[in-house]
Amino acid sequence: MNTFGTHLRLTTFGESHGPAIGGILDGVPAGLDFDYTVLRRDMQRRKPGQSALTTPRAEEDEVEILSGVFEGRTLGSPIAFVIRNTDHRSADYEAMKDVFRPGHADFAYEKKYGLRDYRGGGRSSARETAARVAGGAIARMLLLRRGISVQAYVSSVKDVTVPLPYTSLELSLADSNPVRCPHPATAERMIRLIEQAREAKDSVGGIITCVAKGIPAGLGDPVFGKLNARLADAMVSINAVKGFEIGDGFSSTLRHGSENNDSADTNHDGGITGGISNGKDIWFRIGFKPVSTIGKAQTTTNKQGEEVILEATGRHDPCVLPRAVPIVEAMTALVIADALLSPGYTAHLK
Repeated sequence: MNTFGTHLRLTTFGESHGPAIGGILDGVPAGLDFDYTVLRRDMQRRKPGQSALTTPRAEEDEVEILSGVFEGRTLGSPIAFVIRNTDHRSADYEAMKDVFRPGHADFAYEKKYGLRDYRGGGRSSARETAARVAGGAIARMLLLRRGISVQAYVSSVKDVTVPLPYTSLELSLADSNPVRCPHPATAERMIRLIEQAREAKDSVGGIITCVAKGIPAGLGDPVFGKLNARLADAMVSINAVKGFEIGDGFSSTLRHGSENNDSADTNHDGGITGGISNGKDIWFRIGFKPVSTIGKAQTTTNKQGEEVILEATGRHDPCVLPRAVPIVEAMTALVIADALLSPGYTAHLK
């Protein structure tokens, strides 16, 4: 599946080392002011080469709008866009074309399709998420018009964790440092940890927390259309995501019902009850595994089933978290905008 959403549908295309990636966003209402500033900001926050903590691949990630926007406003027709790939080095992957990188999608893709684009992982590369961020930025324009904000931040890198809940943080500080953590003292420790992993030719994972504010009550559907289920689907579709936890999540299993039931001052459920938004902040956490492609020597197998030693070449992030923040925000914006555009929620559009 390359299409996400029901009423607001994003279809993405392209491979990591192809000439371009892009997408088509269908379902955007006519007459929406198209804010290129929002689009460029989110793309710049995801693009590679933005700091010493990320891959040095240098892509400007400028989005070319091909249709659906005229004189600064949406037409109601599909919005098609393209993002050119300008700094791919396919030769870096020549030595890996017959080798399966451990922890990566190489083996699974080969078994499913009988072939794969080994240049940077092709379609399985996180390069694909640039199109999601572009689509999500347009969804964000819809949300901003309705007073809804979506802010994510890095809350832990490996065992370095922000010691405060999101309610005690100034979330706007997330973009004040390259690791995108709104707690400055913790951010410094995270940066050192990522630098150490990079120097060791290794990688680290961690957790991103996302908070959506200004959500009206009543979004989402019972049973299979639960808003939390849609968010879980969106988050787990992101490369390297291995866990999703809404509200207090697993820690709520340690309480009695009398302790866990929400009151006016608590939000254990993460803003969603019965699969439907309850008017409180929606908040959740997503766990990212360490990047699989590393320069450290690892044992793996090749297409012939032989055991080989791989020291991967190419340019890769030692930690995906800083660049994943805008991806998480984009997918969240797409889910919420999709729910807002459902025929059952037209009252919320006024």
